[in-house]
Amino acid sequence: MNTVSRSRKTAWAAMLLASSLALAACGGEDGESDEQQAKNSAPEVANPLALTYDGGIYVLDGETLKVAKDVKLGGYNRLNPAGDDSHVMVSTAEGFRVLDAAGQKMTGIEFKGAEPGHVVRHHGKTVLFTDGTGEVTVFDPADLGGGQPEAETYKSAEPHHGVAIKLKNGELVTTLGTAEKRTGIMVLDGKHKEITRSEKCPEVHGEATAKDEAVVIGCEDGVLVYKDGKITKVDSPTEYGRIGNQRGSEKSPVVLGDYKKDADAELERPQQISLIDTETKKLKLVDLGTSYTFKSLARGPEGEALVLGTDGNIHVIDPNSGKVVDTFPVLGKWTEPMDWQQPRPELFVRGDTAYVTDPEKKRVYALDAATGKKKATGTLPRKPNELSGVDAS
Repeated sequence: MNTVSRSRKTAWAAMLLASSLALAACGGEDGESDEQQAKNSAPEVANPLALTYDGGIYVLDGETLKVAKDVKLGGYNRLNPAGDDSHVMVSTAEGFRVLDAAGQKMTGIEFKGAEPGHVVRHHGKTVLFTDGTGEVTVFDPADLGGGQPEAETYKSAEPHHGVAIKLKNGELVTTLGTAEKRTGIMVLDGKHKEITRSEKCPEVHGEATAKDEAVVIGCEDGVLVYKDGKITKVDSPTEYGRIGNQRGSEKSPVVLGDYKKDADAELERPQQISLIDTETKKLKLVDLGTSYTFKSLARGPEGEALVLGTDGNIHVIDPNSGKVVDTFPVLGKWTEPMDWQQPRPELFVRGDTAYVTDPEKKRVYALDAATGKKKATGTLPRKPNELSGVDAS
């Protein structure tokens, strides 16, 4: 074949290709091409994980840890389980958005508001707290598959960095404070009428629920425990003893908390954790011999207290005795960055599996939460930051 004939045939083929692509684009629903439609109707991912990076969110298969989709999303974003087996809440600059992790795409569901903060899941309800407005939003995560869910809302007296939880009996436990000073909690009935309050909780922060629906709220000098209609203050054993991050388990009356005791530190790297017994109303400190961060705390399948240390190990603690009963090696030694938004290893537990990120190696690991045996390793294109997933078994 001569060069001229080859060129003509190539040109003709290109014209046919362009025409077919144009027709496909016109015939696609909402102007989408067949290729785009195929991507949008990709098979759902079972038990998906979600990991943020600078520029988007990776959706991973929860078993193989392979990247199923790279969802582009700019800005610094935070992740929390939405409360069902498909969705993840994404805290963005504009408010809370919803990622369909199983379907590997952002939905059109939004809860707009400045400075979206804590996401709490309890007894079939998901509660959002928007710091910039002070608004509490309660919805049933089972409704997320049908679009924007109907929601119950409550407006705090003043905006602040807060948290709230909806209890089985309809009561709403929510924080009190302003942008300058946070003081405690109050409990509202189903019609948002105040039942009780306590303002003995300076710099209130964080929430966890233990066995028999005992709620623990952190303070800079201990915690508040709300149980059976009564709020009890449990003091820290040191004058300044800040507990700001907690993890609870329905299988244990003891809540795992962090513990910081240097009020003047620019960045304290604590080596003690706190165990708050919601039955005896007593607080116990445990020395780990290594530091950890606010992304290091989790609970195991039987209520074990799990802490990912900067020594690279998961420390397994009996919440009743306070003894470290096992350690699972996962990573090499690492150092907490000064900026809280910068990537650092994170521990996320779902069912009997513990997931740990390794930002420097761009990896994520899955381990048996009971034995520490590695199940899978995933490699990521870019350094991961936030780690979360759906609430699946």
